[in-house]
Amino acid sequence: MESASLGWPGIVRLGLVQSALGAIVVLATSTLNRVMVVEMALPAALPAALVAWHYAVQLSRPRWGHGSDRGIRRTALIIYGMGILAMGAVLAANATVALRDWPFLGTSLAVISFAMIGAGVSASGTSLLALLASRVAPERRPAAAAIVWVMMIVGIVVTAIVAGQLLDPYSAQRLVLVASGVALAAFVVTLLAVRGVESWLAPVRTDAAAPAVSFSTALRDIWKEKLARDFTLFVFISMLAYSAQDLILEPFSGLLFGYSLGKSTQLAGLQHGGVLAGMVLTGALGTLLRGDRTQWMKGSIVFGCAASALMLAALSASGFAGPAWPLAPLVFGLGFANGIFAVSAIGLMMSFAGSGHRSGEGVRMGVWGAAQAIGFATGGFAGAAGLDVMRRLVSSLPAAFATIFLLEAALFAVAALFAARLGRTQSRRVLDSTLALPAGSA
Repeated sequence: MESASLGWPGIVRLGLVQSALGAIVVLATSTLNRVMVVEMALPAALPAALVAWHYAVQLSRPRWGHGSDRGIRRTALIIYGMGILAMGAVLAANATVALRDWPFLGTSLAVISFAMIGAGVSASGTSLLALLASRVAPERRPAAAAIVWVMMIVGIVVTAIVAGQLLDPYSAQRLVLVASGVALAAFVVTLLAVRGVESWLAPVRTDAAAPAVSFSTALRDIWKEKLARDFTLFVFISMLAYSAQDLILEPFSGLLFGYSLGKSTQLAGLQHGGVLAGMVLTGALGTLLRGDRTQWMKGSIVFGCAASALMLAALSASGFAGPAWPLAPLVFGLGFANGIFAVSAIGLMMSFAGSGHRSGEGVRMGVWGAAQAIGFATGGFAGAAGLDVMRRLVSSLPAAFATIFLLEAALFAVAALFAARLGRTQSRRVLDSTLALPAGSA
C-alpha cells in the first residue's frame, strides 16, 4: 500500500487530467457523431456503433488497473493512456474525413481509432482513479470525488464551446486541425498535471508481494470478495438507470412540450447545471461533516438514487399534462439528484477500492469502471430503443415516454436498495483501516 496522501493542490492537479480526458472524449463521441450524421449525411447507426465499440474496449480496464498495482508508476500509465487517447482522437477525425471518398478505408480507420480511444480512456482513467483511491485520505474523499468530476464536466463544456466555434463553418481541414489541437492541448495538460506527483508521495510501493500476483489470480481473488461483487452489480444497475434518459430527454421536450432545438439544448444544459450543483454540495458537506464518512456516502447514494426515481416518476406524469407542466424544475431536480448519487458513488468507490485482503486498488477500480462502461452503453441504447418499441406498441406518445421513465425510476429504486445493503460489515473495517493512513500533502 502507498503510505502518503494527496493534499488539495495534488487533488486539483489530478482533476486537470480528468478535464483533459473529458475534452478528448466529448470530441470523439459527440462532435464526430454530429459531423457524421449531419454534415456527411451518414447513417446514425455508424457513429452509434463506434461509440458502443469504444465502451466495449473498456472491458480492458481491470487489466490496466492490475498493471498499476504491480508496481508500474500510476502516473506513467496515465501519460501512456492519454497518449493513446490523443492519437486515437486525431486518427478518428481523419477517419471521419476519409469516410466520404473511401468508405472502406474510413470505416477501418474509425474502428481502429475508437479502439484506441477506449484503450486510452481505460489506461489513463483507471490509473487516475486508482491513484486517488490509494492516496486520498478518507476525510477528503467526498470533496476529491466532487472536484475531479466537476473538472471533467468543465473540460467537456469548454471543449464543446470552443471546438464548436472553431468548426463553424465546417470543413474537413478544420475538423482535423481542431481535433489535433484539442488532443495536443489535453496531452500537454496531462504531462504538466502529473509531473512529480508520485515522487512527492514516496515510497511508491511497500507491498513486495504485489508484483508476483498474476492478473487472473488478482481478478479471481477480488471477485471472491462479496463487497467487490455487490459493488460491481450496484455500479452496473445505477449506470444503466443514469444513462437511459440521455438520448430521449430532448426528444421528450420537443415532442410533448413543443421545445425548439435551441430550447431543448438549454434544457440539457440546465440538467448538467443540476448535476454540478449536486456534486459540489455533496462534496462540500462530506468534507465538513465529522464521523463515519463511509456510512454518510452510502446514505447520500441512497438519497440520490431515491430522489432520481421520484424525479423520473414525475417526468412520466408530466408528459400527459403537456406544456402546462413546469418541465425545467423537474429536469434540474433530476440533474441535482443524479449529481448527489454520482459523486457519492465515486467517493465510496475510493473507500472500497483498498478494502480487500491484499492491495488491488487498480484491479477493483478497473472492474467497477468496466461495469460502468457496460451499464452506460447499455442504458443509452436501451432507452432509445425501448422508446422506439413502445411507440410501436402503444398509440399514446405520452404513455410511451412514461413507460421508459418509469422503468428508469424502477432501476434507480433497485440501485438505492443495493446501496443500502453495501458492505454492512465491511464498511466499518474499511474506515478503521484507512484512518490509519497519515495525512500528508502534495
